[in-house]
Amino acid sequence: MNNLSSPDLVVLDGKAVTDSKRGVDPYSRDIGELLESGIILVNKPRGPTSHQLAAWTRELLGIKRLGHGGTLDPFATGLLTLLCGKATRLTDIVLSGDKTYVGVIRFSKKVDREHLDRVLSSLVGKSYNVPPRESAVKVRVRSRQFNSINCLDADPESRVFAIEVSCEAGSYIRTLARDIGLLVGAQCELIELHRTKSGTFDSAMACTMQQLTDAVHVWREHGDDRAVRKLISPIERVLVSLPVIVVKDGAAAAVSHGASLARPGIAMFSGGVKAGSSVLIQSMKGEAVAIAELKVDSDDLPGMETGEVAIPKSVLMAPGTYPQTWSRD
Repeated sequence: MNNLSSPDLVVLDGKAVTDSKRGVDPYSRDIGELLESGIILVNKPRGPTSHQLAAWTRELLGIKRLGHGGTLDPFATGLLTLLCGKATRLTDIVLSGDKTYVGVIRFSKKVDREHLDRVLSSLVGKSYNVPPRESAVKVRVRSRQFNSINCLDADPESRVFAIEVSCEAGSYIRTLARDIGLLVGAQCELIELHRTKSGTFDSAMACTMQQLTDAVHVWREHGDDRAVRKLISPIERVLVSLPVIVVKDGAAAAVSHGASLARPGIAMFSGGVKAGSSVLIQSMKGEAVAIAELKVDSDDLPGMETGEVAIPKSVLMAPGTYPQTWSRD
C-alpha cells in the first residue's frame, strides 16, 4: 500500500525506472526491518498506563526503542499506536491526527434527551478545554476543535448516556463531560472511555496484547514470523495523508545522506502543494525517504529544470539503501 497509484500524482519523468535489486516494497520487508522501523496498533485494555503497555511491548519484542503516540488514561481503552525504532521520529505526526472516542457518561439526576442533544450540538466547534487534575500535563487554558459530538444511546432511568466525540488531538474528554454537566444543570461523570480512531487508523486494525504475545511466541519458538509480520505495519502506513514527491534512485540516495532534493531527481509529485508545506519524499518503490519542507509551490515544478525543491527535516531511509550517483569531490 503506497501513494504511487494515486491519480493525483503529476508525472514529470515517465521514463524513470528503479533498480529491482536495491530497496524493497515497504509491505514486503522482513521482520527485522519492521522492528527497526514499524508501527503496531494495540487495543489497550483498562488498567495499565500507555507507558506500561509500551514498556511491555518493548521487552516482548526485544528492542531498545519503542514509544507510543497518544496517551490514554489507565481507565481508558482502545486504539494505541506503538512506534518501533526509527518510527519514533514520527510521534508528532501520530499525535497531531484527529481522534474519535466513545464515552459513557452518567448524570447526578435525570436529564432530558432532547436537552442533552441541544447541549452537545452547542459544544461542536472551538471550545476551551482545560486538562483535568488527573492529567499528567501542565494545567493551562487552551481551545480545541470538536468536529462532532453525538448521543449514541441513552438509558434515562439510570441517567447513563453513550456519546461519540470526534475532536482535535489533545482534547480532554473528562473536561468535556464536566462542561456537558454544567450546561445541562447536573453533575456529569465520565465512567468509560474508548478510543476508536486516531488519525488514519481505526480500532478494527488493532490487535490485543494477547494476540501480539501469541504471534511473537510462534515466531520465537517455531521460527514462523507470518503472524507477527501481519501485526507490524511499515513506517509508511503513518504517512499516507502527506503529499508526496516521488524521486529516482539517485535522488533517494542523496536525500538519505541529508542532501536537499533538487528538481532533476523528481519522477512524480502531488499537485497543489504550497511552499512551506511538509511533504513525504518517497522512492519509486513507495519507501519513505524523508519528511521534508517544500521550498517551492509544487505546481511550479514542471516549469523548473534545476534548483532546490525540498529540504529534509527528518531522514527515514538508511544511507546506502540506494547507491550514490554523485561525486564527493
